[in-house]
Amino acid sequence: MAQVWPGHPYPLGATYDGSGTNFAIFSEVADRIELCLFDANPQASDGDPVDVERRIELHEKDAFVWHCYLPGVGPGQRYGYRVHGPHDPGRGLRCNPHKLLLDPYAKAVDGEIDWDQACFGYTFGEPDSLNTIDSAPHMMKSVVISPFFDWNGDRPPRTPYDETVIYEAHVRGLTMRHPGLPAEYRGTYAGIAHPVMIDHYQKLGITAVELMPVHQFVHDEHLVRRGLRNYWGYNSIAFLAPHNAYSSAGGLGTQVQEFKGMVKDLHNAGIEVILDVVYNHTAEGNHMGPMLCFRGIDNAAYYRLVEDDNQYYMDYTGTGNTLHVRHPHVLQLIMDSLRYWVLEMHVDGFRFDLAATLAREFYDVDRLSSFFDLVQQDPVVSQVKLIAEPWDVGEGGYQVGNFPPLWTEWNGKYRDTVRDFWRGQDHGIAEFASRLTGSSDLYQFTGRRPSASINFVTAHDGFTLADLVSYNGKHNDANGEENRDGSDDNRSWNCGVEGPTDDPEVRALRAAQTRNLLTTLFLSQGVPMLVAGDEMARTQDGNNNAYCQDNETSWLDWSDLSEHADLVRFTAEVSRLRREHPVFRRRRFFHGAPIRGTGDVGDDRALKDIVWLRPDGSEMTDQDWESGTARMLGVFLNGDGIPDPDARGEPVVDDSFLMFFNAHSETVVFQVPPAEFGDSWETVVDSRGSATPQDGDAFGQTTAAQATAGQLKAGAPVQLDARSTVVLRRAS
Repeated sequence: MAQVWPGHPYPLGATYDGSGTNFAIFSEVADRIELCLFDANPQASDGDPVDVERRIELHEKDAFVWHCYLPGVGPGQRYGYRVHGPHDPGRGLRCNPHKLLLDPYAKAVDGEIDWDQACFGYTFGEPDSLNTIDSAPHMMKSVVISPFFDWNGDRPPRTPYDETVIYEAHVRGLTMRHPGLPAEYRGTYAGIAHPVMIDHYQKLGITAVELMPVHQFVHDEHLVRRGLRNYWGYNSIAFLAPHNAYSSAGGLGTQVQEFKGMVKDLHNAGIEVILDVVYNHTAEGNHMGPMLCFRGIDNAAYYRLVEDDNQYYMDYTGTGNTLHVRHPHVLQLIMDSLRYWVLEMHVDGFRFDLAATLAREFYDVDRLSSFFDLVQQDPVVSQVKLIAEPWDVGEGGYQVGNFPPLWTEWNGKYRDTVRDFWRGQDHGIAEFASRLTGSSDLYQFTGRRPSASINFVTAHDGFTLADLVSYNGKHNDANGEENRDGSDDNRSWNCGVEGPTDDPEVRALRAAQTRNLLTTLFLSQGVPMLVAGDEMARTQDGNNNAYCQDNETSWLDWSDLSEHADLVRFTAEVSRLRREHPVFRRRRFFHGAPIRGTGDVGDDRALKDIVWLRPDGSEMTDQDWESGTARMLGVFLNGDGIPDPDARGEPVVDDSFLMFFNAHSETVVFQVPPAEFGDSWETVVDSRGSATPQDGDAFGQTTAAQATAGQLKAGAPVQLDARSTVVLRRAS
C-alpha cells in the first residue's frame, strides 16, 4: 500500500470517489481498529485462490469515528475490520480482534459464513472465554462499490395510496420456476423486472411490488446443519447491502447494479418497489450467537442489554437480540440506511418488520419515540410509503392503530375479521362492516385516512389463500420441528376435508370461498395487499411457516397459471373494478351515515354516502347490528357521495353499487332496495360463478333474475347462494 491518508469521518462506510476510497467506522469502545483488505492470490499451491490479507491501522478518530482514505482502492475491493478493545461479557464488552467484522455500512457483501467455530467470539462450552481462532477464512467480506449508475431520467411513480395495489413477493421464490425466464434470471433481481413478470403484474393491476427482505442476511446455523435455509431472510446483517445470492451475475458488487436496474425497469412500467426491512434485530442472535459485525464493534452501543446483567440481550423479537434504537449511532445507521435506499437505490417505500420494537424507548412501546420523531422530520424518508407491521413479541407489543399519522399499518384486525366472517364464526357483522369501510375505529382518531389500513387476508407468514380454505390445522413437519412451529391461530376452514380432495362439492366451495375473500379484499376501503401466487391458488401443502423452505414448497409453480386461469382472470377483473371505480377506494371515511345510524331515505339527492341494508331492502337498525349470529350483510355505496375532488380540483362522481355478502351455509334472498337508490341494476360480480367475463364487463355467474331480465329492477329479489358475494352496479 503506497499511501494512507487521514480521510474523513463522514460519510460512514466505504465511499469511492473515482480516485480512491474513504473508510469510516464508529466504535466508542475500541482501543484500536484495523482495516483489513483482501485480495485473491492465484498462486496458491493447491490451485485454489487464497485470500491475502493486508492490515492498515486506523490512526484518525473523530467523535468515536475511526477513518482513513486509501488512494487507488476502488470498486471490487473486499475488506473488513478487526476491533481491539476490552473483553468482559459480564459487562457487555465483547471486543475480539481475532474476528473479522463486516462494515455496518457495507453496500455490498461477498460470500457467506460457513459456521466454523471460528465465527464465534467464545469457545464452545465456555461462553465467557475469548476465542482466538481467526475467523477471516470463514467470513463474508464487505465490498467497495461504484456509486455510478445511469438512471436515464428515472422518476418514481408516486402512486397515491388510494390507487395502490401491493403484491407481496419473494425475490427468489417468485421466479425460480418460471419457464418464461432465462435460467440465469430465475430467482434474481433481474427476474423480478423481466418483461414476462411485468406483464403479469400489469394484468393484475399491481402498482407496487413489496419484496421480502433483500438486506444482506445470514442463514442460521441450526438450519444449515439440518440442510435448510433462512428462506424468508428476516436475519439481516448489512442494512445497506442488497443480498448477494439474488444477483444473476455473481461478481463483486454486481448485485447493486442489478438491483438498480430492476428498480428502473419497474418504474418504467409504473410499478413501485417497497422493501420489507428488518431493523429490529440482527443475525448475531443472543449471547451464544456468532460474532459477525455489531457485537465485535461496540456491543453495548448496538444492542439492548439486560439492565442488571449485561451478558444477556433483551429480546422483543424472538430472535435473540434487539437493536438499541435509543442509541444515537444506531438511529443514525437506520436513518442513513433508509435514505440510501431512497436516494441511491430509488425505492419507493418500506414495510417495517416488527415495527413496535423500534418504538420501545425503555420497555413500553412509545408512539412518540425518537425513531418516529426522526422519520417525521426527515425530508427524504417522510415522503415515501411507510408501512408498519404494528406488533412485536414483547409485552404490550400489539399496536394496531397506534402508529403516527405518516404511517400505514398491516391491519391484523382486518385479516382476522374477514377470515372469521367467511368461515362462519358468530361474531356478528358490525366489525366486518368496520373493516370493509376502512377501519375508522383504528385510524380516524389519529387524523389518518382509510389508506392507513393495509388490508390483507394472507401474508408470507401463515397459510396461502388456497391453504386457508383447505386446511384446519398447520402441517409443518418438513421444518424439522415436529410441527411445533408456526401459529395455531389460523382462523382457517377446510370446507369439510383436510387437504387435497377430488370431491367436486368441496372443491367448488373452496373456489367460492377464495373468490369471496378476494372480492372482499379488493373492494374494501384501504390498500389491498395480494400475496404472490394467491391469484393462481398457490399451495404450501398446509405449511403455515415455510420460512426455511427454499424449495418447491415456497417457490411459485407457474404451471398453476394455466390450470387456474379462471381465478387469475377473476383476480384481474375484481382489481380492475377497484381501479376504475373510486367509490371502492375513497380518500376519506364515510360520514353521511354512521354504521349504527337510522333514518328515512329521501330522494336521490338526500341519499347517504353509505347505507347498510337488511335482506328486505330496508335500512338496518341498531337491533340488526346487535345480532351476534348474523352472517349476511348488504351495503349501498353512493357514487355521488365522494367528498374529495380529483387532482385538478374537479368533483369525483362514480357509479353507485350494491354489495351483498352471505357467509351463511344456506341460500339467502336479498331485495334490491327501493327506486330512490336506483331504478335498475346489473350484476358485476357473483363469487359463486366460474369467473367467465360476460357482456364484456360482468364476471362471475349471473343470477337467475339477471339471466331472464338482463337487469334487476328496484324491489327485485337477488338470490345469494350459500357463502357467496354479489355486487351490483346501478344502471340508471
